[in-house]
Amino acid sequence: MTRETFYITTPIYYPSGQLHIGNSYTTVAADAMARYHRLRGKDVYFLTGMDEHGQKIQQTAESEGMTPQAYVDKMAVGVKALWKILDISYDGFIRTTDAHHVASVQAIVQKLYDQGDIYKGVYEGLYCTPCESFWTPAQAPDHLCPDCGRELHKTDEDCYFFRLSHYQKPLEELFSSGTFVLPSSSANEMIRNFLEPGLDDLAITRTAFDWGIPAPFDPAHVVYVWVDALCNYITALGYPDEPELFNRYWPADVHLVGKDIIRFHSLIWPALLMALGVPVPKCIFSHGWLLFGGGKMSKSKGNIIDPIVLVDRYGVDAIRYFLLREVPFGSDGNFSNQALIERINSDLANDLGNLVSRTAAMVVKTFPNGIPDERLEEKIDVELDDLADKTLKIVDSHLEKLEFSLALEAIWALIGQCNKYIDLTTPWILARDEADHSRLAAVLYTLSDNLRRISVMISPFMTRTPALIRDRLGILETENVTWASAAKRDLYVANPNVYKGSAIFPRIDMEKELEALEEYTP
Repeated sequence: MTRETFYITTPIYYPSGQLHIGNSYTTVAADAMARYHRLRGKDVYFLTGMDEHGQKIQQTAESEGMTPQAYVDKMAVGVKALWKILDISYDGFIRTTDAHHVASVQAIVQKLYDQGDIYKGVYEGLYCTPCESFWTPAQAPDHLCPDCGRELHKTDEDCYFFRLSHYQKPLEELFSSGTFVLPSSSANEMIRNFLEPGLDDLAITRTAFDWGIPAPFDPAHVVYVWVDALCNYITALGYPDEPELFNRYWPADVHLVGKDIIRFHSLIWPALLMALGVPVPKCIFSHGWLLFGGGKMSKSKGNIIDPIVLVDRYGVDAIRYFLLREVPFGSDGNFSNQALIERINSDLANDLGNLVSRTAAMVVKTFPNGIPDERLEEKIDVELDDLADKTLKIVDSHLEKLEFSLALEAIWALIGQCNKYIDLTTPWILARDEADHSRLAAVLYTLSDNLRRISVMISPFMTRTPALIRDRLGILETENVTWASAAKRDLYVANPNVYKGSAIFPRIDMEKELEALEEYTP
């Protein structure tokens, strides 16, 4: 039987400088979705990579005394190392300098040229080199880039144009579905700012520099970096000449993008696909920015936060949890060291970590050979199991809509109820009844089984902690680690291998830690 597929992508990152916590935000979110759908038994393909062409890359490489290829080769090593540190489980990593991508992009633009969707002209207008984006005077009357705020430069050069305006009506129909671009605020912005005024044709080649893919119909021109980059989503699947993966996974279920690049993904990309006769993606989800000090993190501003430093200090799960819990996905949100430490101390150390430690310690102390089968169940135990059932359904609903913070909020409400359950059932008092431990056994079994279920629910978000929880409870890592197992009760198998161990998330001294972090903070 063929499994249901799920194809998710991040933007391919532009390596003109070190990747920061904002780039990690997108990639961790995509990874969480990929892990969730794998746990549900789907055939998942998760793509990320690097956008390696363009004027900015050429200039950056020259400033470092390197060739562009040597520069991007060096940057690729660092990007892959960062994704390894963050436990990013990508299936494909594409670089736009890969030979198969270059050949595929040339085949794509040649097809568009041959069928009349590309014509030669002269571009006179404004260009943002850092964003590699064209703007008309009407779109940028102050000559500042609407995306990054930096100065635009007038450019006047021969180029080839893609007939984007021919796809005005099909794009309007696509947007009318209400589900193609999410959240709806991003869709409305594209309609208001671009579709309603009317689309202009798009300059898709450059001659001012040569670090790019040569246009096959005119080698003096290189393909516009955004057209080059957007095609990665299908070239990575072998389009057009090796279509096995393409036929298996396309159309993409979700393209995750930052809101600053939604214009390219929601207007240019589907128009290119329409011109090629290829189905458009099912959804393009535009998330907000992770802000620092109220402003967007930017390499040029020098206000980037290094995720490697944070992982070294707090562990990968604390950082992944914070990124997905702190800010509703789709909205802007502020990053601060204080907010991070507060989340670690409150949610991870006090709530989850304390629950694991208390449960394991009580099991080891009272039932060192494993929780016995004779268990006296009461209504409060069933109520906790009922809440776990309800929580899983809530988490499913939120993850289908990429509402990571709400999914985690629901899981932590269950964790909080488990801690309250300990206070209400008072297992330390039940332990005093040496003649009958059946009630105590039921309480500790209920806690252990619900921690098992919680360990599955947090698996998309946190990569190390679920295994630690199962290990503390003596659960073999291979036992029932599927999303379906979180829906089932009483799968915990009592055994003598439970141990308390050290704190999974030690509490952090806020004052001392903030002082120590000053040297790493811009």
